Amino acid sequence: SLLGGEARRQAQLDRVEAIASWAEMLRDTMAGSGGLEQSIVATAGVAPRPIRTEVLRLAARLERDRLAPALREFADDIDDPSGDLVVAALILAADKSPKRLGDLLGRLAAFARSEVNMRMRVEAGRSRTRTSVKVITIATTLFAVFLLVFNQAYLEPYDTLLGQGILALIGLC
Repeated sequence: SLLGGEARRQAQLDRVEAIASWAEMLRDTMAGSGGLEQSIVATAGVAPRPIRTEVLRLAARLERDRLAPALREFADDIDDPSGDLVVAALILAADKSPKRLGDLLGRLAAFARSEVNMRMRVEAGRSRTRTSVKVITIATTLFAVFLLVFNQAYLEPYDTLLGQGILALIGLC
């Protein structure tokens, strides 16, 4: 995490963006054609890549399961708060069939995109701190290796029990 983690953070952002895109796909597909289940099956093959596997599993579950239990398993597969909001809206639509599901999905997509923008701003602020920590860690490590290789006499006081205790105290601070 100290030297990397950028890919994992970017994958999380891509996942939230994919959830937003899929919610919009569902909204548009429902507006143009049949019901919710048919829209889920229709969008499964073209769902955004970060969540395509989970959406395909959802479509397969719909063939043997009712909509609400399949959506709950889908929420577990997605494992994202934005995905949970979309699934909650879909479950409500399955139970009560609200007329304004498309509008709700559009708003949830906009919310997910604003969350992505907020996370990107937070990550930009954190990147300065991460860079500073990386520089300090690398400089400290290089200095310690330099001392071990070229100036072992400087480190001799730390070979004693008292020296190790002082070094532990410094490390604790």
